[in-house]
Amino acid sequence: MIVHKSPSCGCCTLWVEHLVEAGFRVETREHAPDALDALKRGLGIPYGKGSCHTAEVGGYFVEGHVPAEDVKRMLAERIDARGLVLPGMPMGSPGMEMPDGRKVPFAVERVDADGSTTVYVQH
Repeated sequence: MIVHKSPSCGCCTLWVEHLVEAGFRVETREHAPDALDALKRGLGIPYGKGSCHTAEVGGYFVEGHVPAEDVKRMLAERIDARGLVLPGMPMGSPGMEMPDGRKVPFAVERVDADGSTTVYVQH
């Protein structure tokens, strides 16, 4: 897996640690904000569905703090989609854990070939 991120983003580093703990081999590449935005557009991340980092794995993209188990499920099922997105940075998602354990509900979405999104899994 390749994770594209800003050099100054701490939560991205925590998400990478989450992936490594789940068994993924991860290469990180740091980009200036404009270059990261261009990469997201080039991969087809839908407008408004972005987050602070973008990963590429198995021919898919993974945008944001998507849990490792969702990435593993996508790869195992070989879903007919471009990838998964978790817009924003939901409190309690991997890499966004709170010291007191607080979480908010969030939905990981799948991105279809036409750029439309549907809920893949609720957390």
